[in-house]
Amino acid sequence: MGASDPIKHVVVLMMENHSFDQLLGCMQQVYAELEGIDEKKLRSNPDYPNANNVVQQAATKLTSISLDPVHEHVNVLRQIADNCSGFVSDFVQCYSQCGETRQQVMSYYQLGSLPVLHQLAQNFTVCDHWFSSLPGPTWPNRFFVHTGTSKGHVKMPSGMYIKNEYFYDQNTIYDELDNKHITWGIYHHGMPHTLLLARLWDRPGQFHRMDNFFKDATRPEEEFPQYVFIEPSYGGTDENDQHPPTDMRKGEYLIAQIYNALRRNEALWNSTLFVLLYDEHGGFYDHVCPPKAIPPDRDTMEFAFDQYGVRVPAILISPWVDKGFDSGIYDHTSLLKYLIMKWNLRPDTLGARVAAADTFVSLLQRRQVPRPGTPGPFDIDVFASLEPALPKATNEHQNALITFAHFLEQKMSHVEELAAVGYRSLKSLGSPLDQLTVAKDRFLLFLHHGQAGRLDD
Repeated sequence: MGASDPIKHVVVLMMENHSFDQLLGCMQQVYAELEGIDEKKLRSNPDYPNANNVVQQAATKLTSISLDPVHEHVNVLRQIADNCSGFVSDFVQCYSQCGETRQQVMSYYQLGSLPVLHQLAQNFTVCDHWFSSLPGPTWPNRFFVHTGTSKGHVKMPSGMYIKNEYFYDQNTIYDELDNKHITWGIYHHGMPHTLLLARLWDRPGQFHRMDNFFKDATRPEEEFPQYVFIEPSYGGTDENDQHPPTDMRKGEYLIAQIYNALRRNEALWNSTLFVLLYDEHGGFYDHVCPPKAIPPDRDTMEFAFDQYGVRVPAILISPWVDKGFDSGIYDHTSLLKYLIMKWNLRPDTLGARVAAADTFVSLLQRRQVPRPGTPGPFDIDVFASLEPALPKATNEHQNALITFAHFLEQKMSHVEELAAVGYRSLKSLGSPLDQLTVAKDRFLLFLHHGQAGRLDD
Protein backbone atom coordinates (compact mmCIF):
# COMPACT_ATOMS: atom_id res chain seq x y z
CA MET A 1 0.00 0.00 0.00
CA GLY A 2 3.01 2.20 0.54
CA ALA A 3 3.16 5.82 1.66
CA SER A 4 -0.56 6.44 1.15
CA ASP A 5 -1.26 4.64 4.43
CA PRO A 6 0.07 6.62 7.41
CA ILE A 7 -0.56 3.83 9.92
CA LYS A 8 2.45 1.98 11.34
CA HIS A 9 0.69 0.11 14.15
CA VAL A 10 -2.70 -1.60 14.24
CA VAL A 11 -4.17 -2.41 17.66
CA VAL A 12 -7.33 -4.53 17.82
CA LEU A 13 -9.52 -5.10 20.87
CA MET A 14 -12.35 -7.59 20.37
CA MET A 15 -14.99 -7.56 23.09
CA GLU A 16 -17.91 -9.94 23.59
CA ASN A 17 -21.54 -10.37 22.66
CA HIS A 18 -23.42 -7.17 21.89
CA SER A 19 -25.28 -5.93 18.84
CA PHE A 20 -24.84 -2.59 17.11
CA ASP A 21 -28.34 -1.40 17.95
CA GLN A 22 -27.82 -2.22 21.60
CA LEU A 23 -24.57 -0.29 22.12
CA LEU A 24 -24.28 2.22 19.27
CA GLY A 25 -27.80 2.55 17.86
CA CYS A 26 -28.01 5.75 19.90
CA MET A 27 -25.49 7.37 17.55
CA GLN A 28 -28.35 8.18 15.18
CA GLN A 29 -28.96 11.12 17.50
CA VAL A 30 -25.55 12.44 16.47
CA TYR A 31 -25.64 11.46 12.79
CA ALA A 32 -29.18 11.39 11.43
CA GLU A 33 -28.22 9.21 8.44
CA LEU A 34 -26.51 6.56 10.55
CA GLU A 35 -28.42 3.25 10.58
CA GLY A 36 -29.36 3.25 14.25
CA ILE A 37 -32.30 3.87 16.56
CA ASP A 38 -34.89 6.60 16.15
CA GLU A 39 -36.37 6.96 19.63
CA LYS A 40 -39.53 8.40 18.11
CA LYS A 41 -40.02 5.25 16.00
CA LEU A 42 -38.86 2.37 18.13
CA ARG A 43 -38.96 -1.07 16.55
CA SER A 44 -40.49 -4.22 18.01
CA ASN A 45 -40.59 -8.01 17.81
CA PRO A 46 -43.63 -10.26 18.15
CA ASP A 47 -44.00 -11.63 21.66
CA TYR A 48 -44.16 -15.35 22.33
CA PRO A 49 -46.38 -17.35 22.56
CA ASN A 50 -48.89 -14.57 21.85
CA ALA A 51 -47.62 -13.03 18.62
CA ASN A 52 -50.45 -10.48 18.70
CA ASN A 53 -48.49 -8.68 21.37
CA VAL A 54 -45.14 -7.03 20.72
CA VAL A 55 -42.02 -6.29 22.73
CA GLN A 56 -40.62 -2.90 21.82
CA GLN A 57 -37.09 -1.57 21.96
CA ALA A 58 -36.50 0.15 25.28
CA ALA A 59 -33.65 2.08 26.85
CA THR A 60 -31.85 0.37 29.69
CA LYS A 61 -29.80 1.70 32.57
CA LEU A 62 -28.60 -1.74 33.61
CA THR A 63 -24.85 -1.99 34.04
CA SER A 64 -25.23 -5.76 34.02
CA ILE A 65 -27.63 -7.73 31.80
CA SER A 66 -29.00 -10.52 33.98
CA LEU A 67 -29.59 -13.20 31.33
CA ASP A 68 -27.30 -14.43 28.57
CA PRO A 69 -29.45 -14.86 25.43
CA VAL A 70 -28.72 -18.09 23.59
CA HIS A 71 -26.91 -17.39 20.33
CA GLU A 72 -25.87 -20.68 18.84
CA HIS A 73 -26.12 -20.96 15.07
CA VAL A 74 -29.64 -22.38 15.01
CA ASN A 75 -30.84 -19.68 17.42
CA VAL A 76 -29.37 -16.85 15.37
CA LEU A 77 -31.02 -18.16 12.23
CA ARG A 78 -34.35 -18.01 14.08
CA GLN A 79 -33.58 -14.53 15.41
CA ILE A 80 -32.86 -13.00 12.01
CA ALA A 81 -35.71 -14.78 10.20
CA ASP A 82 -38.63 -12.74 8.81
CA ASN A 83 -36.78 -9.44 8.78
CA CYS A 84 -35.13 -9.90 12.19
CA SER A 85 -38.42 -10.57 13.96
CA GLY A 86 -37.44 -13.68 15.92
CA PHE A 87 -35.26 -12.33 18.74
CA VAL A 88 -37.94 -12.29 21.44
CA SER A 89 -39.57 -15.59 20.49
CA ASP A 90 -36.23 -17.40 20.43
CA PHE A 91 -35.31 -15.93 23.81
CA VAL A 92 -38.60 -16.96 25.41
CA GLN A 93 -38.35 -20.47 23.99
CA CYS A 94 -34.90 -20.78 25.56
CA TYR A 95 -35.94 -19.15 28.87
CA SER A 96 -39.56 -20.16 29.36
CA GLN A 97 -39.72 -18.55 32.82
CA CYS A 98 -38.10 -15.30 31.73
CA GLY A 99 -41.15 -13.08 32.33
CA GLU A 100 -40.40 -9.39 31.91
CA THR A 101 -36.69 -10.03 31.40
CA ARG A 102 -37.50 -10.72 27.75
CA GLN A 103 -37.35 -6.95 27.39
CA GLN A 104 -33.58 -7.12 27.82
CA VAL A 105 -33.22 -8.70 24.37
CA MET A 106 -34.69 -5.51 22.86
CA SER A 107 -32.76 -3.16 25.13
CA TYR A 108 -30.39 -0.40 24.06
CA TYR A 109 -28.12 2.10 25.78
CA GLN A 110 -28.96 5.76 25.38
CA LEU A 111 -26.33 8.23 24.26
CA GLY A 112 -23.90 8.91 27.09
CA SER A 113 -24.90 5.94 29.23
CA LEU A 114 -21.72 4.15 28.12
CA PRO A 115 -19.48 7.22 28.46
CA VAL A 116 -16.21 5.74 27.16
CA LEU A 117 -17.68 3.93 24.18
CA HIS A 118 -19.95 6.82 23.24
CA GLN A 119 -17.24 9.47 23.53
CA LEU A 120 -15.03 7.44 21.21
CA ALA A 121 -17.96 6.98 18.83
CA GLN A 122 -18.59 10.73 18.74
CA ASN A 123 -14.96 11.61 18.11
CA PHE A 124 -13.83 8.98 15.63
CA THR A 125 -15.38 6.81 12.88
CA VAL A 126 -18.28 4.47 13.60
CA CYS A 127 -18.77 1.62 11.12
CA ASP A 128 -22.53 1.11 11.07
CA HIS A 129 -22.53 -1.90 8.73
CA TRP A 130 -19.85 -4.09 10.30
CA PHE A 131 -21.27 -7.59 10.65
CA SER A 132 -20.07 -10.61 12.54
CA SER A 133 -18.70 -13.17 10.12
CA LEU A 134 -21.41 -15.79 10.48
CA PRO A 135 -24.74 -16.25 12.30
CA GLY A 136 -23.37 -17.95 15.36
CA PRO A 137 -21.46 -17.80 18.65
CA THR A 138 -18.06 -16.68 19.87
CA TRP A 139 -15.55 -19.31 18.76
CA PRO A 140 -16.28 -19.47 15.02
CA ASN A 141 -16.59 -15.69 14.79
CA ARG A 142 -13.32 -15.11 16.60
CA PHE A 143 -11.52 -17.52 14.30
CA PHE A 144 -12.61 -15.45 11.33
CA VAL A 145 -10.68 -12.44 12.67
CA HIS A 146 -7.49 -14.52 12.90
CA THR A 147 -7.78 -16.90 9.96
CA GLY A 148 -10.62 -15.86 7.66
CA THR A 149 -12.52 -19.10 8.29
CA SER A 150 -13.91 -21.31 11.03
CA LYS A 151 -13.17 -24.46 9.03
CA GLY A 152 -16.87 -25.12 8.62
CA HIS A 153 -17.77 -24.97 12.30
CA VAL A 154 -20.75 -22.85 13.38
CA LYS A 155 -21.22 -23.76 17.03
CA MET A 156 -19.44 -23.93 20.35
CA PRO A 157 -18.00 -27.27 21.43
CA SER A 158 -19.80 -28.88 24.36
CA GLY A 159 -18.86 -31.64 26.75
CA MET A 160 -15.29 -32.84 26.79
CA TYR A 161 -12.98 -31.26 24.27
CA ILE A 162 -12.73 -33.39 21.14
CA LYS A 163 -9.37 -32.70 19.55
CA ASN A 164 -10.20 -33.96 16.10
CA GLU A 165 -13.51 -32.11 15.92
CA TYR A 166 -12.38 -28.72 17.17
CA PHE A 167 -8.77 -28.48 16.17
CA TYR A 168 -7.90 -25.25 14.43
CA ASP A 169 -4.74 -25.84 12.41
CA GLN A 170 -5.53 -23.53 9.50
CA ASN A 171 -3.22 -20.79 8.26
CA THR A 172 -3.39 -17.59 10.31
CA ILE A 173 -2.73 -13.91 9.79
CA TYR A 174 0.21 -14.35 12.18
CA ASP A 175 1.88 -16.79 9.79
CA GLU A 176 1.54 -14.22 7.05
CA LEU A 177 2.95 -11.45 9.24
CA ASP A 178 5.93 -13.63 10.12
CA ASN A 179 6.58 -14.33 6.45
CA LYS A 180 7.00 -10.58 5.91
CA HIS A 181 8.88 -10.00 9.19
CA ILE A 182 6.06 -7.83 10.53
CA THR A 183 6.23 -7.68 14.32
CA TRP A 184 3.16 -8.72 16.29
CA GLY A 185 1.96 -9.59 19.76
CA ILE A 186 -1.10 -10.98 21.49
CA TYR A 187 -1.86 -9.37 24.85
CA HIS A 188 -4.16 -11.26 27.18
CA HIS A 189 -5.48 -11.63 30.73
CA GLY A 190 -4.35 -15.19 31.34
CA MET A 191 -6.59 -17.28 29.09
CA PRO A 192 -5.97 -16.31 25.44
CA HIS A 193 -8.53 -17.77 23.06
CA THR A 194 -5.97 -17.45 20.27
CA LEU A 195 -4.05 -20.33 21.85
CA LEU A 196 -6.56 -22.64 20.18
CA LEU A 197 -4.73 -21.88 16.93
CA ALA A 198 -2.32 -24.80 16.72
CA ARG A 199 0.09 -22.91 14.47
CA LEU A 200 0.81 -20.49 17.33
CA TRP A 201 1.92 -23.13 19.82
CA ASP A 202 5.55 -22.83 18.74
CA ARG A 203 5.48 -19.06 19.25
CA PRO A 204 4.69 -18.66 22.97
CA GLY A 205 6.98 -15.64 23.14
CA GLN A 206 4.41 -13.67 21.14
CA PHE A 207 1.88 -13.96 23.98
CA HIS A 208 2.09 -11.29 26.68
CA ARG A 209 0.14 -10.51 29.84
CA MET A 210 -1.89 -7.33 29.62
CA ASP A 211 0.32 -5.48 32.08
CA ASN A 212 3.06 -5.64 29.47
CA PHE A 213 0.89 -3.79 26.97
CA PHE A 214 0.82 -0.73 29.18
CA LYS A 215 4.58 -0.92 29.67
CA ASP A 216 5.26 -1.44 25.97
CA ALA A 217 3.09 1.56 25.09
CA THR A 218 5.44 3.85 27.04
CA ARG A 219 8.48 2.86 25.00
CA PRO A 220 9.69 4.47 21.77
CA GLU A 221 7.15 4.13 18.99
CA GLU A 222 9.44 2.04 16.79
CA GLU A 223 9.73 -0.63 19.52
CA PHE A 224 5.98 -1.21 19.70
CA PRO A 225 4.66 -4.21 17.70
CA GLN A 226 3.24 -3.41 14.28
CA TYR A 227 0.17 -5.57 14.89
CA VAL A 228 -1.41 -6.10 18.29
CA PHE A 229 -4.43 -8.20 19.18
CA ILE A 230 -5.84 -7.70 22.69
CA GLU A 231 -7.98 -10.30 24.42
CA PRO A 232 -10.08 -9.16 27.40
CA SER A 233 -10.47 -11.27 30.50
CA TYR A 234 -13.04 -13.95 29.72
CA GLY A 235 -13.69 -15.01 33.30
CA GLY A 236 -12.82 -14.75 36.96
CA THR A 237 -12.97 -11.81 39.33
CA ASP A 238 -11.25 -9.63 36.71
CA GLU A 239 -13.66 -10.43 33.84
CA ASN A 240 -14.01 -7.36 31.63
CA ASP A 241 -15.13 -8.74 28.25
CA GLN A 242 -18.69 -7.35 28.68
CA HIS A 243 -20.15 -10.81 28.14
CA PRO A 244 -23.47 -10.86 30.05
CA PRO A 245 -23.84 -10.74 33.00
CA THR A 246 -20.44 -9.01 33.36
CA ASP A 247 -20.62 -5.37 34.48
CA MET A 248 -20.41 -3.19 31.37
CA ARG A 249 -18.34 -0.65 33.29
CA LYS A 250 -15.45 -3.09 33.59
CA GLY A 251 -15.22 -3.27 29.83
CA GLU A 252 -15.46 0.50 29.65
CA TYR A 253 -12.52 0.68 32.02
CA LEU A 254 -10.44 -1.64 29.82
CA ILE A 255 -11.26 0.36 26.68
CA ALA A 256 -10.33 3.60 28.45
CA GLN A 257 -7.04 2.14 29.71
CA ILE A 258 -6.03 1.07 26.22
CA TYR A 259 -6.97 4.41 24.70
CA ASN A 260 -5.10 6.27 27.43
CA ALA A 261 -1.95 4.19 26.93
CA LEU A 262 -1.90 4.97 23.22
CA ARG A 263 -2.93 8.60 23.63
CA ARG A 264 -0.21 9.43 26.16
CA ASN A 265 2.57 8.39 23.77
CA GLU A 266 2.30 11.07 21.09
CA ALA A 267 4.54 9.36 18.54
CA LEU A 268 2.71 6.08 18.99
CA TRP A 269 -0.70 7.75 18.90
CA ASN A 270 0.09 9.57 15.67
CA SER A 271 1.00 6.31 13.93
CA THR A 272 -1.65 3.94 15.28
CA LEU A 273 -5.08 2.68 14.29
CA PHE A 274 -7.04 1.32 17.26
CA VAL A 275 -9.88 -0.93 16.08
CA LEU A 276 -12.57 -1.59 18.68
CA LEU A 277 -14.77 -4.57 17.75
CA TYR A 278 -17.27 -7.02 19.18
CA ASP A 279 -17.13 -10.66 18.11
CA GLU A 280 -20.87 -11.26 17.70
CA HIS A 281 -24.24 -9.94 18.87
CA GLY A 282 -24.82 -12.23 21.84
CA GLY A 283 -28.50 -12.75 21.00
CA PHE A 284 -29.42 -9.07 21.36
CA TYR A 285 -31.69 -7.38 18.84
CA ASP A 286 -30.46 -5.56 15.77
CA HIS A 287 -32.79 -4.37 13.04
CA VAL A 288 -30.48 -4.67 10.01
CA CYS A 289 -30.77 -8.02 8.25
CA PRO A 290 -27.35 -9.57 7.55
CA PRO A 291 -26.54 -9.48 3.83
CA LYS A 292 -25.16 -12.22 1.63
CA ALA A 293 -21.50 -13.14 1.97
CA ILE A 294 -18.75 -14.99 0.12
CA PRO A 295 -18.07 -18.48 1.54
CA PRO A 296 -14.45 -18.60 2.76
CA ASP A 297 -13.71 -22.14 1.59
CA ARG A 298 -15.28 -25.50 0.84
CA ASP A 299 -15.82 -26.41 4.50
CA THR A 300 -19.59 -26.09 4.40
CA MET A 301 -20.74 -29.25 6.17
CA GLU A 302 -22.99 -27.33 8.59
CA PHE A 303 -23.66 -24.03 6.80
CA ALA A 304 -23.06 -22.52 3.39
CA PHE A 305 -21.33 -19.47 4.93
CA ASP A 306 -23.09 -17.33 2.35
CA GLN A 307 -24.56 -14.90 4.89
CA TYR A 308 -22.97 -12.63 7.47
CA GLY A 309 -23.94 -12.69 11.11
CA VAL A 310 -25.68 -9.90 13.01
CA ARG A 311 -24.29 -6.34 13.03
CA VAL A 312 -21.82 -5.56 15.79
CA PRO A 313 -20.33 -2.34 17.20
CA ALA A 314 -17.13 -1.24 15.47
CA ILE A 315 -15.16 2.00 15.86
CA LEU A 316 -11.98 3.05 14.05
CA ILE A 317 -9.95 5.19 16.44
CA SER A 318 -6.99 7.22 15.21
CA PRO A 319 -5.95 10.82 14.59
CA TRP A 320 -5.98 9.82 10.91
CA VAL A 321 -9.74 9.27 10.74
CA ASP A 322 -12.47 11.89 10.82
CA LYS A 323 -15.37 12.22 13.18
CA GLY A 324 -18.37 10.54 11.62
CA PHE A 325 -19.59 7.21 10.38
CA ASP A 326 -18.99 4.91 7.46
CA SER A 327 -21.58 2.59 5.93
CA GLY A 328 -19.28 0.27 4.01
CA ILE A 329 -20.21 -3.41 4.28
CA TYR A 330 -17.57 -5.03 6.47
CA ASP A 331 -17.07 -8.15 8.54
CA HIS A 332 -14.11 -9.40 10.57
CA THR A 333 -12.30 -10.46 7.41
CA SER A 334 -12.20 -6.81 6.33
CA LEU A 335 -9.57 -6.30 9.00
CA LEU A 336 -7.48 -9.13 7.54
CA LYS A 337 -7.85 -7.73 4.04
CA TYR A 338 -6.62 -4.35 5.29
CA LEU A 339 -3.54 -5.97 6.86
CA ILE A 340 -2.83 -7.88 3.66
CA MET A 341 -3.03 -4.71 1.57
CA LYS A 342 -1.09 -2.68 4.10
CA TRP A 343 1.92 -4.97 4.41
CA ASN A 344 1.81 -6.63 1.00
CA LEU A 345 1.04 -10.03 2.45
CA ARG A 346 0.12 -12.97 0.26
CA PRO A 347 -3.40 -12.23 -1.01
CA ASP A 348 -4.81 -15.74 -1.36
CA THR A 349 -3.78 -17.73 1.71
CA LEU A 350 -6.65 -16.84 4.07
CA GLY A 351 -9.55 -17.87 1.89
CA ALA A 352 -12.03 -16.44 -0.57
CA ARG A 353 -13.92 -14.32 1.98
CA VAL A 354 -10.78 -12.37 2.84
CA ALA A 355 -9.77 -12.03 -0.80
CA ALA A 356 -13.15 -10.51 -1.66
CA ALA A 357 -13.57 -8.36 1.46
CA ASP A 358 -14.02 -4.61 1.31
CA THR A 359 -11.76 -2.52 3.52
CA PHE A 360 -11.82 0.81 5.28
CA VAL A 361 -8.43 1.94 3.97
CA SER A 362 -9.85 4.99 2.19
CA LEU A 363 -10.91 6.38 5.58
CA LEU A 364 -7.23 6.56 6.53
CA GLN A 365 -6.12 8.36 3.38
CA ARG A 366 -8.11 11.59 3.63
CA ARG A 367 -5.65 13.61 5.69
CA GLN A 368 -2.13 14.89 5.12
CA VAL A 369 -1.35 15.18 8.83
CA PRO A 370 -2.83 13.69 12.01
CA ARG A 371 -6.02 15.39 13.15
CA PRO A 372 -5.31 17.83 15.99
CA GLY A 373 -7.58 18.13 18.98
CA THR A 374 -8.47 14.48 19.45
CA PRO A 375 -9.69 13.77 22.99
CA GLY A 376 -7.07 13.43 25.67
CA PRO A 377 -6.89 10.51 28.10
CA PHE A 378 -10.03 9.50 29.96
CA ASP A 379 -10.43 10.15 33.67
CA ILE A 380 -10.39 6.57 34.89
CA ASP A 381 -10.74 7.44 38.58
CA VAL A 382 -14.49 7.01 38.09
CA PHE A 383 -13.88 3.27 37.78
CA ALA A 384 -11.98 3.02 41.07
CA SER A 385 -15.08 1.93 42.97
CA LEU A 386 -15.64 -1.17 40.82
CA GLU A 387 -15.13 -4.27 42.92
CA PRO A 388 -14.24 -7.81 41.86
CA ALA A 389 -17.30 -9.98 41.33
CA LEU A 390 -17.47 -13.69 41.99
CA PRO A 391 -18.87 -15.59 39.01
CA LYS A 392 -22.08 -17.43 39.90
CA ALA A 393 -21.95 -19.72 36.88
CA THR A 394 -19.91 -20.28 33.73
CA ASN A 395 -21.09 -19.49 30.21
CA GLU A 396 -20.58 -21.58 27.07
CA HIS A 397 -17.44 -19.69 26.06
CA GLN A 398 -15.90 -20.21 29.48
CA ASN A 399 -16.91 -23.87 29.59
CA ALA A 400 -15.21 -24.47 26.26
CA LEU A 401 -12.03 -22.71 27.41
CA ILE A 402 -12.03 -24.67 30.67
CA THR A 403 -12.29 -27.92 28.75
CA PHE A 404 -9.60 -26.87 26.30
CA ALA A 405 -7.35 -26.17 29.28
CA HIS A 406 -7.57 -29.90 30.14
CA PHE A 407 -6.22 -30.64 26.68
CA LEU A 408 -3.35 -28.19 27.20
CA GLU A 409 -2.42 -29.96 30.41
CA GLN A 410 -2.17 -33.24 28.54
CA LYS A 411 0.31 -31.57 26.18
CA MET A 412 2.60 -30.70 29.09
CA SER A 413 1.97 -33.66 31.40
CA HIS A 414 5.52 -34.98 30.99
CA VAL A 415 7.05 -31.82 32.46
CA GLU A 416 4.58 -31.20 35.30
CA GLU A 417 4.85 -32.83 38.69
CA LEU A 418 2.04 -35.32 39.29
CA ALA A 419 1.15 -33.61 42.55
CA ALA A 420 0.57 -30.30 40.77
CA VAL A 421 -1.52 -31.96 38.08
CA GLY A 422 -3.58 -33.75 40.71
CA TYR A 423 -4.13 -30.57 42.72
CA ARG A 424 -5.37 -28.67 39.67
CA SER A 425 -7.62 -31.57 38.66
CA LEU A 426 -9.20 -31.64 42.12
CA LYS A 427 -9.64 -27.87 42.27
CA SER A 428 -11.20 -27.83 38.79
CA LEU A 429 -14.20 -29.66 40.26
CA GLY A 430 -14.96 -26.75 42.56
CA SER A 431 -16.79 -23.45 42.16
CA PRO A 432 -17.00 -21.51 38.89
CA LEU A 433 -14.18 -19.29 40.15
CA ASP A 434 -12.04 -22.34 40.95
CA GLN A 435 -12.68 -23.78 37.49
CA LEU A 436 -11.71 -20.53 35.78
CA THR A 437 -8.66 -20.07 38.00
CA VAL A 438 -7.39 -23.56 37.19
CA ALA A 439 -8.03 -23.01 33.49
CA LYS A 440 -5.96 -19.81 33.56
CA ASP A 441 -3.18 -21.65 35.40
CA ARG A 442 -3.14 -24.29 32.68
CA PHE A 443 -3.04 -21.74 29.87
CA LEU A 444 -0.19 -19.85 31.52
CA LEU A 445 1.77 -23.01 32.29
CA PHE A 446 1.41 -24.12 28.69
CA LEU A 447 2.86 -20.82 27.51
CA HIS A 448 5.63 -21.01 30.11
CA HIS A 449 6.66 -24.52 29.13
CA GLY A 450 6.43 -23.60 25.47
CA GLN A 451 8.90 -20.78 26.00
CA ALA A 452 11.20 -23.28 27.69
CA GLY A 453 10.85 -25.69 24.76
CA ARG A 454 9.44 -28.47 26.92
CA LEU A 455 6.13 -29.34 25.23
CA ASP A 456 5.09 -32.53 23.49
CA ASP A 457 4.94 -32.41 19.72
